[in-house]
Amino acid sequence: MTQYFAENGQAFPATIVTAGPVFVTQIKNGGADGYTAVQVGFETQKESRMSKALLGHLKGKAFHHICEFKVQPEEISAFSVGSEINASLFAAGDTITVRGVSKGKGFQGVVKRHGFHGGPRTHGQKHSEREPGSIGGGLRTRVPKGMRMAGRMGSDIITVKNLKILAVDNDSNTILIKGAVPGRRGTLIELIG
Repeated sequence: MTQYFAENGQAFPATIVTAGPVFVTQIKNGGADGYTAVQVGFETQKESRMSKALLGHLKGKAFHHICEFKVQPEEISAFSVGSEINASLFAAGDTITVRGVSKGKGFQGVVKRHGFHGGPRTHGQKHSEREPGSIGGGLRTRVPKGMRMAGRMGSDIITVKNLKILAVDNDSNTILIKGAVPGRRGTLIELIG
């Protein structure tokens, strides 16, 4: 992340995102596939790392990531197989949705994972400041479904809506997005306009 200063001197928190280029690998139409979408490939890799079926589908091009985006039927004609999509698709002032995988935090307790308050330090308690407390005995002889407990935290697909684009640099294919986006540095994210 960085700071972006507007023309009037106002500072905004911003995230720098490298946007592509991505290449159209398949166009799905409503007749044959039942829906309209554009399949794109990103970041080339060695052909030996791909299956022959996938290489045949991609017509000899080896992409590390393949993703699909739904498109309105009237907009599908703007895309063709092999065409390049880059940062010039976006403009400053656009509102976008960003989807990505959040940072993994490993196995965490209930205080960090769910925001439990824990027990008091006094009144006869010794080592239970961050313990979950009762998990609901009494009437039933089982643990209720959905009981919040310790476990793996993070690495979830997070969608952040209504993020504003502050600036676009077509030469370096970078986009400046106002605010934070999910994931660590280097995470692959989807920008949906």
